[in-house]
Amino acid sequence: MLPTYNEAENIAEILKRVRAAVPHAGVLVVDDSSPDGTADIARAMATEVGDVEILSRPRKSGLGSAYRDGFKWGRQREFDVLVEMDSDFSHDPADIPRLLQGVEDGADLVIGSRYVPGGEIPHWPWHRRGLSKLGNRYSPAMLRLTLRDLTAGYRTYTGEMIDRIDLDAVRAEGYGFQVEMTYFVAQAGGRIVEVPIKFVDRVRGTSKMSSTIVVEAMALVTWWGIRDRVLRRSRPG
Repeated sequence: MLPTYNEAENIAEILKRVRAAVPHAGVLVVDDSSPDGTADIARAMATEVGDVEILSRPRKSGLGSAYRDGFKWGRQREFDVLVEMDSDFSHDPADIPRLLQGVEDGADLVIGSRYVPGGEIPHWPWHRRGLSKLGNRYSPAMLRLTLRDLTAGYRTYTGEMIDRIDLDAVRAEGYGFQVEMTYFVAQAGGRIVEVPIKFVDRVRGTSKMSSTIVVEAMALVTWWGIRDRVLRRSRPG
């Protein structure tokens, strides 16, 4: 699944690389009516690379809702494994087979992680690196999870695990969506593993990251952590 908004500069090449990495996979582009014609390019590329579908949404509605719609689309068509990734080359399509191998080895969720041994985030400025590391230390501590990269957006889920999650109850966007999905998988008893990836900044196009997304994620994590501690103390016995 490739969520897009104004990715006309990237979508053709990313689809070629995805097809080279996984020749027999179905590909879904979830496009929020990009005014730059991203969806039209994706449709044209479908003829060249094969088995590409476009889910067009009427307006820009956020990353989390794009993935929720993509998960529902995939499960309605009985895909057993669902991979989510960025469309801007931050995630290398060549890593998809390694994420799929994690599912083959028994994981319910495989996270492409920047912070396990072998993971890399080259050329990041110190302030962005610091903010990311802070978020990925704070979130596991608040949610009592032994993971290093909860905010990572390069992931593979089993269809069975997606079915066990109430997607309509997952309300966050941006980084918060990734953390919330991880939390839901853990609450459902799913097995989560992390595999190292090299994450790079986009080369072309404009970043969708904003301070609002960061604030939303930290506020939600804080609320979930406090809520669970209060509920745990209030349970009898």
